[in-house]
Amino acid sequence: MPREHTDPAGLVAALDIGGTKIAGALVDGSGRLLVRAQRPTPAQEDGATVLGAVAGVLAELARAADWPRVRAVGIGSAGPVDASRGTVSPVNVPGWRDFPLVAEVAERAGGRPVVLVGDGVAMTAAEHWQGAARGHADALCMVVSTGVGGGLVLGGRLHTGPTGNAGHIGHISVDLDGDPCPCGARGCVERIASGPNIARRALDSGWRPGPDGDRSAAAVAAAARAGDPVARASFERAAQALAAGIAATATLVEIEVAVIGGGVAGAGEVLFAPLRARLREYATLSFAAGVEVLPARLGPDAGLVGAAAAAAQRLGLWAAAPAR
Repeated sequence: MPREHTDPAGLVAALDIGGTKIAGALVDGSGRLLVRAQRPTPAQEDGATVLGAVAGVLAELARAADWPRVRAVGIGSAGPVDASRGTVSPVNVPGWRDFPLVAEVAERAGGRPVVLVGDGVAMTAAEHWQGAARGHADALCMVVSTGVGGGLVLGGRLHTGPTGNAGHIGHISVDLDGDPCPCGARGCVERIASGPNIARRALDSGWRPGPDGDRSAAAVAAAARAGDPVARASFERAAQALAAGIAATATLVEIEVAVIGGGVAGAGEVLFAPLRARLREYATLSFAAGVEVLPARLGPDAGLVGAAAAAAQRLGLWAAAPAR
């Protein structure tokens, strides 16, 4: 890790940009969020309006007494992102296509360096630094929610790839003749294991919501826990897809642990029990068979903590940060 910028007292301004909210925080070298700010994402508005919400979050952070200690800005954004060009094209924010987010944020942050990664990579940085992947040199971390994203730690360091998208396991194809995925491929992990697809498959197979009409994956998980065979089968299919993707990753880069967070992970053993069982069927080679599957620990703050950690690692701001 570079040492010339090492500043253990410095802070990182972190942004977590998604289709529902834009969150910001000032983060210190122990992962504490000292100041927070948040705006709803005007996802269906034009690009300038969305940028205005980002600028509002930054302006609120800049009014904090600790702002002069900020040495960099870290951004974790819904993707696709292109860190090499500093642009974002979030699927759920149609007003941003190849949007020059890094340049716009740098201008509003007084020229401080800005580091951009995908939201799955940000979650990975957080879980490696402070969460379930801490102490593991080689890890895959996944967000299983409305979509399926992820990131990699290899050799003790966050591995972002040149565009900031490395480890995007959601778009590994695990069903060669499967349903078309919005990404353009077929049978992607996301098309099978994301929350909306778990619910869709259960409904298509005959599951019916309860009196409250809740048709979400969380409702399917509750039905599965209560013994509904159709709901259970939908989660088992999702677990199979996740297991195949994890096994492929373990075979390719020899990970020690797979950490799973996001709303779907809240299903608990309804997801994790069949996932671990299926992983034993797919990860059969000796160097892949020992992969441990763990639930994520950091919850909704992972995006902010991880965006800060990714920036700190890139810039050498906190010498001990995410490589512990």
